[in-house]
Amino acid sequence: MTIDLPEVTGAQRAAGTLRSTTAIRQRAGALTERARAGDSTWFVVDDDALPAAAAEVVTVTRRRYPELDIPFHSRWRHFEAGGTDRTDRIRRLLPDDRAAQARSLIDLAVVSVLLDAGAGPDWSYVEADTGLRIGRSEGLAVACWHAFVDGLFSTDPDRPMQVDAAGLRRLTVADLGTAFQVDDRNPLVGLDGRVELLRRLGTTMGERADVFGDDRRPGHLYDALAGAGTTAVDAHAILDLLLTTTSGIWLSGNTLGGVPLGDCWRHKAVRGDGLTDGWMPFHKLSQWLTYSLLEPFVWAGHGVDGLDSLTALPEYRNGGLLLDTGVLRLRDPDVAEHRWAAGDELVVEWRALTITLIDEIAQEVRRELAVDADRLPLACVLEGGTWAAGRECARARRGGLPPLDIASDGTVF
Repeated sequence: MTIDLPEVTGAQRAAGTLRSTTAIRQRAGALTERARAGDSTWFVVDDDALPAAAAEVVTVTRRRYPELDIPFHSRWRHFEAGGTDRTDRIRRLLPDDRAAQARSLIDLAVVSVLLDAGAGPDWSYVEADTGLRIGRSEGLAVACWHAFVDGLFSTDPDRPMQVDAAGLRRLTVADLGTAFQVDDRNPLVGLDGRVELLRRLGTTMGERADVFGDDRRPGHLYDALAGAGTTAVDAHAILDLLLTTTSGIWLSGNTLGGVPLGDCWRHKAVRGDGLTDGWMPFHKLSQWLTYSLLEPFVWAGHGVDGLDSLTALPEYRNGGLLLDTGVLRLRDPDVAEHRWAAGDELVVEWRALTITLIDEIAQEVRRELAVDADRLPLACVLEGGTWAAGRECARARRGGLPPLDIASDGTVF
């Protein structure tokens, strides 16, 4: 029998190219070399500052993980806020079945990551059973953990600890605001955008039973990637599946010939073939989600291949580390006083330089710690690591605020 496949358009081929981390690294590398040559409008790269930045990361890493038993940088670390092992708690609440647990844990990881953009300095969450007041990423994680356990994202009263398409489509700003304790005195940046993002995911899942199953759950990504007999999953395969099935949920509005691109932005100096020319891809939240999906597969008994195909996360902790340690300098310091949009060229370039320079810092960190990439992949350098060092620098210099002020709808940073 012959199956007629739909014709792939030029825009679809271009979008496929922009979903590759190879394209991310190549284009980020070209912008970095351009900046090194002195041709950037916005930034100066100081290579002499790289060793000191790496030393800062090494110091933080050794303090946090003295035995270098560093886990992946993922959302699961945030569920450990305050020294409480919420991951162990939730696994004890779930059925004693590896595949079923993996589906539920993937459900949790997906909604939690999509809700994990900058919370702003004025929001925090008070956990009732511990009394902890937790802000920023950890607070968002813990708030989402409790909302998930309470069944906020499920329409099945017999299975509250799941996420399904109908549960996401019915979610309101008031629902999420109540779950996250948002009020006039406890404002959460981008609350409306977060809800819209989850509702879009619900719509997308409702249209893709082939990936999300008859009950339309993110957890069926497990079945799509780890079929019978699968011993290992490929990290980029996880990312590719996320991007091909969910790119339409992002609120950026960036499209190419009607094909949604998600976290891709224009930069006049980026070169590429055909329709990809001028586009700089990042897919930060999709990569953060990929990192966060690795452990559910591992806990279900699968290995992970191709981990270092993923890139550093181009956000304000990793990028802030570069500015705060002098690896990057603003040509005009006054631009730090302005508020920028995610699509502004300065922000696009900052994120691109972050991709390349964090890779370079990772190499320096491995040399300093005398370990190779197999023992210390980028996912562990980030956790050890660059993200934590960036946060500490921000706390010491600006009370935790990033070095650049970027308007956020809750779906990029």
